[in-house]
Amino acid sequence: MNADTNSIVRAYLSAQATLTDIVGVKIYCPRLPENCELPAVGFFTRGGTSHPYIPALLSPSVQFDCWADNAIEAKEVYRALYDILQGIQNVTVEVDGTDYYIRSAIEEVQGQDLQDADIQNYFRVVTFFSFVIMA
Repeated sequence: MNADTNSIVRAYLSAQATLTDIVGVKIYCPRLPENCELPAVGFFTRGGTSHPYIPALLSPSVQFDCWADNAIEAKEVYRALYDILQGIQNVTVEVDGTDYYIRSAIEEVQGQDLQDADIQNYFRVVTFFSFVIMA
């Protein structure tokens, strides 16, 4: 099965008040739209591993960009994201009437503070998480 892991991750994030209390509905894949109001989260599946003998088992690696107009708020978005993802196990997520199961999520790389060189007053924290998803 070739499930859309971006849709599964977005459905999970959109249901987490810890994050939506900060960013609202501004959770975008793969990138933020131009002139996006901040704070916001952008993310995309950047790779991962496949399991040829268990095609329903997906192991994507996902990059998250936690954006804000100052470094402190960007780190606050990152901390909320970390709190709702790090170490989760056996979470059911519904996408278009189909249940998927996030078996685990583990941070691969701790949040890195960055300032966008091209766009003034855009700060972000970049992190990477490894998921195991059963489709």
